[in-house]
Amino acid sequence: MRILITNDDGINAPGLEVLHTIATEVAGDGGEVWTVAPAFEKSGVAHCINYAHPTMLVELRERRFAAEGSPADCVLAGVHEVMGLAKPDLILSGVNKGNNSAENTVYSGTIGAAMEGALQGVKSIAMSQYFGPANAKLKNQFEASAQHGAALVKNLLENGIWGGDGYQTFYNVNFPPVAGADVKGTRVVRQGLRPTGGMGVQSHMPPNGRKYLWIKGNPQNVCSGKNSDASVNIDGWISVTPMRCDLTAHDLLDDLESRLA
Repeated sequence: MRILITNDDGINAPGLEVLHTIATEVAGDGGEVWTVAPAFEKSGVAHCINYAHPTMLVELRERRFAAEGSPADCVLAGVHEVMGLAKPDLILSGVNKGNNSAENTVYSGTIGAAMEGALQGVKSIAMSQYFGPANAKLKNQFEASAQHGAALVKNLLENGIWGGDGYQTFYNVNFPPVAGADVKGTRVVRQGLRPTGGMGVQSHMPPNGRKYLWIKGNPQNVCSGKNSDASVNIDGWISVTPMRCDLTAHDLLDDLESRLA
């Protein structure tokens, strides 16, 4: 199996090393793991692409590349340039430092890479590690994903629902904020929404007298509704959420058409 891995935390992020270990186990004997990751951190860029500017690509060593672009750019570089004429069998994105549950999903460059992989017709999985009091002081904060990641990917490859007409399915996986031994199992759940909502801003007035704004997140260890990702993560479960790039609110189509007729 040939696997392409990427992330949004950057080529030197510890979560990428965890993902490389996971991918190596999944690829098996004779398999290949290729890395194309952003040269610098690209958190929060969602599915952005470097459309108006060229993307510099640097080979660091065999099968390891850094791209001066977004996670989606890295997928495009891997699929169409780095890995030659044959597409990868699987794209893995992560392991993100922090959760991509609930509303975080729509901001996430980790998710953006998996979206692009699905648009390229490749099986794709985004993987993120939730942080909280129970794993904040562990020697390896990625313990849950490191211990359970490979088995989960193998399970999804064997038993997941892939393909379909139109937009392809990809998966958003979040590992709970607990030690590896305390993971309760896996739940297939919907994307939730925390009552605290999306991002906000905090202003800062430096000595030059010009106002600057820092983008800031809201509290993360907040449940996101029954049978949803953040809620089961906080309760110690790995969440698996099937997703597609189709943003249509299908449940509103008929009603809206009748209203506008």
